[in-house]
Amino acid sequence: MKTQSFFIKVMLLALPVFLTGCSEQLNEEQELVVQQGDIDYTSPESAFGALVGSYRAFQSVGWEQIPLIAVRGDDVNAGGLGDQQGFADTDNFIYDNNYWMYNSLWQNWFQDVIQITVQIDQLELFKANGVNADLIDQYIAESKTLRGFITLQLSRTFGDVYKIDTPDQTKIEVLPKDQLMQWISDQMDEAIPDLLDEHPVDRADLPGGITKYTALTVKAMANLELENYQAVADATGQIISSNRFELFNDFYNLFKIPGKLSRENILEIQYSDFGQSSGDNVGHLYAFYGSQNWTPAVAGAGSGWGFYEPSLKFIKFMLDRNETIRLETSVLFTNRGIAELEAAGYTNLPSFVSNTTRDGDRINDYSRALFASGKHYLPSVQLTPGRTNYGTNKNYTVIRYAEVLLMYAEALTRGATGNAGSADDAINEVRARAGLTPISGATSQDVINEKFAEFAMEWGIRYADMVRLGETGELSYDGRNFTMDKAFLPYPLAQLEQSFILREYANNN
Repeated sequence: MKTQSFFIKVMLLALPVFLTGCSEQLNEEQELVVQQGDIDYTSPESAFGALVGSYRAFQSVGWEQIPLIAVRGDDVNAGGLGDQQGFADTDNFIYDNNYWMYNSLWQNWFQDVIQITVQIDQLELFKANGVNADLIDQYIAESKTLRGFITLQLSRTFGDVYKIDTPDQTKIEVLPKDQLMQWISDQMDEAIPDLLDEHPVDRADLPGGITKYTALTVKAMANLELENYQAVADATGQIISSNRFELFNDFYNLFKIPGKLSRENILEIQYSDFGQSSGDNVGHLYAFYGSQNWTPAVAGAGSGWGFYEPSLKFIKFMLDRNETIRLETSVLFTNRGIAELEAAGYTNLPSFVSNTTRDGDRINDYSRALFASGKHYLPSVQLTPGRTNYGTNKNYTVIRYAEVLLMYAEALTRGATGNAGSADDAINEVRARAGLTPISGATSQDVINEKFAEFAMEWGIRYADMVRLGETGELSYDGRNFTMDKAFLPYPLAQLEQSFILREYANNN
């Protein structure tokens, strides 16, 4: 994985990276102060350092952020019997705006948005000082794409949130979700002409970095929220017609070391231990997702915390569809979980439904959950010898080509026209990789079911789909009661106390 290490080393070593001295929260009385130091605004290398600052902000995602945006879906449950009662309550649509995770999600991601916006502001200075304008425009477009994706995730979580396109906090405003999605779409339209027309992995300077296809995907995601299905079909159709992407042929290993920088991945957060048993290790805290008790094939490999559990509803859905590779990949089974399935009438379970994975890791019973997420699991045999942290060296997949195919298919089933094949073509490409027979005359519900099977436990995709479609019945399961007034988390109390802008908006809306 030479390209992987190259990207991470660039992230670690590129200088100067322009970091702000901004405060912890957005506040109308606070100002952003850029620590510029001795910056040579005529230097292309320094401009590249400013771009790296945008990526560094994006890649600084906390362990709690993605689980929080996903946990309310019917594909995943919060593991119980732990010290994160607020996380479990959120899974049950009981919200406490003083819960620390809400504030952490808001604060961390909006600080990233501010940081990226400052990097854009800095990049403009390089162009003004004679650095190649096309290069700077590309760097700005990459930063806008990262900012747009983060803003989209924040709006999916909290609804009406800040639109930030300037480091001047006096000009920051809160916009309704639909307006934010349109702004994101417009931002992508601005970015696309300036971005590289190639697969992210083919970038020589930053393998896996942003290209025009990343921006097209973010545009499609924003327009899916707007139910502008023709715009979705147009954007995804361009990606499909480019013939630059393909589904990774091994779904099981797509989420593991062999899947790093695959031609399916459109965006991923990259981590690396540089193939060394000690020393530098840029990693994510995957322990949150892992089983709390296991016997790894490689002795000494660390276990997880058990806070992220595939739902029994999802597993039954997959068994009823005769899913094989996607179910094996998505779920780690304990003996208690298998017994629960058998008690529910699933007495003829396939052989892969076992508490021992194909890689020899045994998932022992533990108190917090019956199952663990297989998509966040790295087999102990894939750990670099000497490394023991759960999942370390594993990338975090953000956007996959499979999502593009299924967004395209949904758009066509909802009335859009496309020039990259039929809805059947797109959905059957995904089904073929899963070992399923093709379907004919795909409906919107067929696509939504396929997304459930394909993207469980990934980035809250299932929850966002159910909210977008008003599927209150699907989210009201196992004693939960979901209504559309619970679609978004409340604004964090700490932010309301410190931001006049947010407080006034909340009071008036």
